[in-house]
Amino acid sequence: MSRDKHIEIALQDAERYARPHMDQGKVATYIPELAKGDPTKLGICIRTPDGEEYCQGDCQTEFSIQSISKTITLILALQTAGYDRVFSKVGMEPTGDAFNSMIRLETLTTHPMNPMINAGAIATTSCCIKGCADPFGAFLSLARTLCGRETIRLNKEVFTSEYQAGGRNRAMAYFMQSENLLEWDAEDVVELYFKMCSINVNVRDLAHYGLVLACNGKDPATGRQLVDPWICRIVKTLMMTCGMYDASGEFAVKVGLPAKSGVGGGILASAEGRMGLATFAPGLDKRGNSIGGWYALEFLSQNLGLHCFSGHTEE
Repeated sequence: MSRDKHIEIALQDAERYARPHMDQGKVATYIPELAKGDPTKLGICIRTPDGEEYCQGDCQTEFSIQSISKTITLILALQTAGYDRVFSKVGMEPTGDAFNSMIRLETLTTHPMNPMINAGAIATTSCCIKGCADPFGAFLSLARTLCGRETIRLNKEVFTSEYQAGGRNRAMAYFMQSENLLEWDAEDVVELYFKMCSINVNVRDLAHYGLVLACNGKDPATGRQLVDPWICRIVKTLMMTCGMYDASGEFAVKVGLPAKSGVGGGILASAEGRMGLATFAPGLDKRGNSIGGWYALEFLSQNLGLHCFSGHTEE
């Protein structure tokens, strides 16, 4: 099958477009191991339903998945605990606050606003434990399946660093435990949460995952239904409204794709029925989103007509 030259050229141009902006970003330092990230790295990958893969830049470089894991955690929770139980613990609304903010837990509701912020992901993680004999094993197996690579593993150095520096996340967990929101001990929940955030991936893995989401949970290479369509719909909707932290509205206007970022420098995105996309650039903006990845995806959305509201009308 012939490759799409338009996509190949768009990827090359997206890298050239994004690179001049990357010096505005700073690598995450609140997790000491992430401070070792190379801010000059930029990788972009697209996978399409016809089996083609398009890569540009640092596509083999592995990095910590961080908050992109929240989408996988949500899938696992919905599969094992079900819709009603999960959304009795966490809401569905954007916050407009930083991803690690505690303010709404204390002033608005003890239930986190959505599963894409830290407090919400911790509550969602708690839902995964009861239905799994080995919760992290179940999460890792699901991540490998969605990303299409069996060698994905825990980065022990990142996990240790995150575990030691995770005071704010522990505070959220213990607060929610005091309000009877967590079903398991707060320390066990945050340890599992830190592990989920600490697996290593690359943009090829995430583009594969993005394609599965774009195909409503089906792997087009095998025809296997990996995730129920109703779960995919929930995950993509929350990615669209909450996936880029307190910049989700701006990203929806400028890029118009369901996406999830992580402070490891990755961004996962999904173009419905068309492709999975992923970027990696460790330099972050003040809201925790990859600057290089944002600009690359903005360029690709505009030049490949990916914005979900970019349909043409007849004159």
